[in-house]
Amino acid sequence: MKHIEKGVSLRYAPRDFLRDLNADNASTGLVAGILGLSVGVVHISAGTSAGLDSSFIMIWVISYLMINGLFGLFMPAYYRLPLPMANSIPGALMFAAVIPVVGLEAALGASLIAGAITLIAGLTGVMGIVMRLIPMPIVMGMVGGMLLSFGLNMVKPLESALVPASIMILAFFISARIFRKIPPLIVAMLAGILYLIATGVDLSGIEATVRFPEFIMPEFTLGAFLTYGLPLAIILVGMETPAGVGLVKGMGYKDAPANAITAVGGLGTMVSSFFNLHSTCIAAPMTGVCASPEAGSHNKRWVAAVIAGAIFVVAAPFYGYVVSLLEATPRYFIAIIAGLALMRVITSSMAIAFSGKKHEIGALFAFLIAASGIQILGIGATFWALVLGVVVSAIFETKDFDFIFTREVANSGS
Repeated sequence: MKHIEKGVSLRYAPRDFLRDLNADNASTGLVAGILGLSVGVVHISAGTSAGLDSSFIMIWVISYLMINGLFGLFMPAYYRLPLPMANSIPGALMFAAVIPVVGLEAALGASLIAGAITLIAGLTGVMGIVMRLIPMPIVMGMVGGMLLSFGLNMVKPLESALVPASIMILAFFISARIFRKIPPLIVAMLAGILYLIATGVDLSGIEATVRFPEFIMPEFTLGAFLTYGLPLAIILVGMETPAGVGLVKGMGYKDAPANAITAVGGLGTMVSSFFNLHSTCIAAPMTGVCASPEAGSHNKRWVAAVIAGAIFVVAAPFYGYVVSLLEATPRYFIAIIAGLALMRVITSSMAIAFSGKKHEIGALFAFLIAASGIQILGIGATFWALVLGVVVSAIFETKDFDFIFTREVANSGS
């Protein structure tokens, strides 16, 4: 446990939460929670495409929210940092695709082993070393490319839904200039909701259901591990943690607990495998929202992550209702809100990646790969953005690595 970074404490977390709660972090926490809830639709789409039973798909999403919501309460409260937890979207796509091939129990057994590997990586301090060896411009280039789609999805509705998109975006910027004490995200959301009400959105199809996570015993097969478990472990260690930690550091939190984030993600993945869920990890897009300047004071942004976790836990049993509500809301609504919330994060990541000092070519390559969304060997673009970004930079910008290698040699000799 010596490699796990020490946090503040859970003892006074409720008191500190009430002390630090304000309109800024409450509104961004709400946005992050809504963004996380909307991700459940990705699970539903992936599961339906793979031919999975609708009852299982709903339990899968409910477990995603309940388990990751509980871990999402603990992590930011203990470290007093904006560290919301969710699950791996690339992992979810692989999970849905592999179940018809190897079976549910075997897929969950592979998730359990992947979680154990991830837990060991965190406990042994591997992630701390990995994060020191990957230059920050390359990490932030990857982050910028990963989040670019959120920015593009924010402006695309200007083509097909010009009036509501313009109302929401203009409401955000105008309120930011005029109403200094009211979070502009809240104003943009209210403007969008008022427009939907005025245009008569149909909410008659909304139905309420109540369900909870269900226990299942995983099984272990070598084929399932090689097909799914090993790639999942690589994604959790090599993609999800670096993306989340990169975002946190990019927002000025220099002491982001990379080892703890990895270890907790591994532990959460092991727990998840007994409840029809494939993984637990830091939620990069939600982290971008909770850690952004829109969340207010730097030392109070952790509250936003706690609120997002609470929204997960409360909404989980009623997710059938949430799905109906989200389906009744036009796609542009969530896309615009998410894009506005992440706008400052995108600009910050770009500024760090392309500052013109070091690793600029590697950062550009990482940005392009992450933005492309390509998959190689079944592994997502953000992982390859880091790997190939470092390789390209090592070839064309070798001198920029001197200070890293010197520091690592010095540390190993001390």
